[in-house]
Amino acid sequence: MKRNLQIKELFLANFQKPSTELKFSSLYELIVCVMLSAQCTDKRVNHITPALFKAYPDIKSLANANLSSLKALIQSCSFFNNKAQNLIKMARVVCEKFKGEIPLNEADLKSLAGVGQKTAHVVLIEWCGANFMAVDTHVFRVSHRLGLSRAKTPEATEEDLTRIFKDRLNHLHQAMVLFGRYTCRAKRPLCADCFLAHLCTSEDKEGGRC
Repeated sequence: MKRNLQIKELFLANFQKPSTELKFSSLYELIVCVMLSAQCTDKRVNHITPALFKAYPDIKSLANANLSSLKALIQSCSFFNNKAQNLIKMARVVCEKFKGEIPLNEADLKSLAGVGQKTAHVVLIEWCGANFMAVDTHVFRVSHRLGLSRAKTPEATEEDLTRIFKDRLNHLHQAMVLFGRYTCRAKRPLCADCFLAHLCTSEDKEGGRC
């Protein structure tokens, strides 16, 4: 479809090899950051992680972490109780099943506690440049406003975007995240500054409900 191709080309033209705003320096730090970022802002995660990585600098130290101490370090993060438990469980499985090496394939990543499809895909996108789409709240919103998907779930939305865009999904994922975060915002989207305004028929577009 010509319109979908135009949307793809404009995303790629306006975001030159975009990357996550999460701050990390290793695969271990990346997976921890992505797990913490679920329903939490990257800004908050970046505020939490310096002290967290000082206390637990590698997967082995995290596997041996004291649950209460870990909770105290991430308590300003949403759902910190569950996330603390999953971080320790994840680290223990990596140490016991994968010899301390975080796996880099989708199936093994999804076998880890707290790692669903979105988290696995984001890790593979950011660390490997893998041709995956991952759908967070921003990508979900943007996809539906642009009419790229009418699916009810992130997983089904991911299937639609993968079928439509086919390649360069890693760049498109991050472009859509940044676009949704700063331009196509949930409240008061910046339609006047939007490079896709001429292709958008959303009810939320200026002149519609907002």
